[in-house]
Amino acid sequence: MYAIVEILGTQVKVEPGLKIWVPLMSKNEPGEKLTFDKVMLVGEGEKIKIGQPLVEGASVKATLLDHTKGPKLIVFRKRRRKVFHKKRGHRQKYSVIKIDEIKG
Repeated sequence: MYAIVEILGTQVKVEPGLKIWVPLMSKNEPGEKLTFDKVMLVGEGEKIKIGQPLVEGASVKATLLDHTKGPKLIVFRKRRRKVFHKKRGHRQKYSVIKIDEIKG
C-alpha cells in the first residue's frame, strides 16, 4: 500500500516502514506520534483512490525519529575579469520520520 501525502507543503510518496526526510518540525519532539490528514492518493495494487483534492477518511500515521541537518551546500559567485568572488554555504534542517501505517 502506498499514498501521496502533503507534509509541510511538500508532496511525498510514502509506504509503511519507509523513513523520509521532511522540512524541520520544530514544535515536535523525537519519539512523538504524528498523523497527516492531507492524503491526495491511496493505492494498493490495481486499486487506486484519487482525492478531489483529498481522499476522505484517509490518514497516515508516523513517528518522528530525529531532527538533523542535510548536506552542506556551497554557493560560489564570481564575475569574470573582475576581482569579485564570494563563497558562502548553508545546511538545511530536516526532520526524519518513519511511516507506521496508512489508513484509506
